[in-house]
Amino acid sequence: MWHRRLLATGRFAATMALTFLGLLAVTFFIGRVIPVDPALAIAGDRAPEHVIQRVREELGLNQPLPEQFLRYVAKALQGDLGRSVLTSNPVLDDIKSTFPATLELATCGILIGAGLGVPLGVWAAVRRGGAADHAVRVMGLVGYSVPIFWLGLMALVLFYAKLGWVAGPGRIDVAYEFSIERVTGLMLVDTAMAGLDTRDWAAFANALSHLVLPASLLGYFSLAYISRMTRSFMLHELGQEYIVAARAKGLSEARIIWRHALRNAMVPLVTVVALSFAGLLEGSVLTETVFAWPGLGLYITNSLQN
Repeated sequence: MWHRRLLATGRFAATMALTFLGLLAVTFFIGRVIPVDPALAIAGDRAPEHVIQRVREELGLNQPLPEQFLRYVAKALQGDLGRSVLTSNPVLDDIKSTFPATLELATCGILIGAGLGVPLGVWAAVRRGGAADHAVRVMGLVGYSVPIFWLGLMALVLFYAKLGWVAGPGRIDVAYEFSIERVTGLMLVDTAMAGLDTRDWAAFANALSHLVLPASLLGYFSLAYISRMTRSFMLHELGQEYIVAARAKGLSEARIIWRHALRNAMVPLVTVVALSFAGLLEGSVLTETVFAWPGLGLYITNSLQN
């Protein structure tokens, strides 16, 4: 038994190492194949030739490719991902500064998606074949089919430009941008802490108004998947023999659904919610770009364009 466990652990570690090495290789060689000179991008188009050569030597671009790759891997293993051509900051520092924005947006999105998707999925399963079931399925189909960037643009036009119900792109208005101390990097938390100190909740209300639209959009995107999977899991559980036995004992329908069927469906459902949350944390590129949300997605987009 221990031999099998060690063998499985070794295979897993080898797979992770090969995957990591493959990702590093792809990232490295893409950066060398594209027709952009990093030294020229850093020094500027009008920099003298000797300055460009000095930058190239400092970056190690004058070394053979195999040696450059080995240095790249060694630095990556030490947590040094190099400097960003876009910001001239260490890439790891840029990730640390942009990740809290993505974390805040993804967390609010998954709370909306799971908070509404699970009850809707249960309702659709209980009302299988009825109007409620069809409505939930159509809602999920729209969430799956309509491009999220189009939904984002239409939401901005309607709720921001036309109705003025919510704030526009960004995380907070410029008036509050430099007056809020960044403690956690989570704008709602930082503005709430500032509100507790100053008894002024205007910054918190402004940050919340900026967050509502993109978080609701991501929540709807997650809701479409979570409600569909919840419905499938619940239909499977409601067809089991223990449900028939519970009904034969005279238990109420609400207790059968929420205390028995949903409890057994929670094991795979938690996995679905976790995977959805992980997908949002990877960087909601289109949503962050449309709403100018300064997270990982927008950072990736700007870096690729640069």
